[in-house]
Amino acid sequence: MTASHPPDILCIGSVLWDIIGRSDQSMRQGSDMPGRITRLPGGVALNIGMALSRFGLAPALLSAVGRDPEGDELITACAVRGLITDFIYRSDDLPTDRYMAVEGANGLIAAIADAHSLEAAGDKILGPLSDGRLPQPFTGAVALDGNLTIDLLSQMAESPLLARADLRVAPASPGKALRLGPFVKAGRGTLYVNLEEAGLLCQAEFTDSRAAATGLLTRGAARVVVTDGSKPATVADPDSMLTETPPPVHVTRVTGAGDTFMAAHIAAERSGIRAEQALHRALEATALYVSGETRI
Repeated sequence: MTASHPPDILCIGSVLWDIIGRSDQSMRQGSDMPGRITRLPGGVALNIGMALSRFGLAPALLSAVGRDPEGDELITACAVRGLITDFIYRSDDLPTDRYMAVEGANGLIAAIADAHSLEAAGDKILGPLSDGRLPQPFTGAVALDGNLTIDLLSQMAESPLLARADLRVAPASPGKALRLGPFVKAGRGTLYVNLEEAGLLCQAEFTDSRAAATGLLTRGAARVVVTDGSKPATVADPDSMLTETPPPVHVTRVTGAGDTFMAAHIAAERSGIRAEQALHRALEATALYVSGETRI
């Protein structure tokens, strides 16, 4: 999709192919089960962008995609889904990234994210923010994922190019949670983390999302959204704290659930509704997604 006007939101981070193996039976390490293997457009930034598009926003992607057949196919798939792809950095010598996961009836069994090309591209993906292709400074919303290098994330936490943006940040996975450290230190943006990721950032163990939110705010975070699977989620800043329990559902998929929650919450807040209703809408949208009732 080509931009005819400034995008509503920038989605910065991983844009890749998701290869997901799913079984409707419970699994453990070493299990060999019948199931289905699918390949879908994915990556945290892209998942958030696709969800935002479903919620009526016009998101633009800032990422790295190879000039290989897989990359060409991925760019086409993004455009078909209503995403602006004009600003993606296309590399001649880096392959298109991939993510592989195995899911059972009992949730995610294992996953590997190969985002080496995104990391190698570095600050080249941010070119549109400084070369005039996007408004300077950008004053809209920015959804940023932790698949970028710690050096680049540190740069973005302090960048004057994003000083007036509504910055929303997610770590991409528990293994990359510590990459959000610069945003905690700088007191910038809204951080979207699960209970495990909050614990890693605070070097502590938390029993619930309220305790985790308090811990992150104490360490300097400006605003946090902490989820805990089917248990209560919390949105907090130094002046307020809201908690709500997600609706109970039968879980049929988990990959992309956190991205759907983040997108739904951003879209709700950008529409101007109250904080309590925004959290409620995000939890409802995520419940529909994990139950399989929302199309990818």
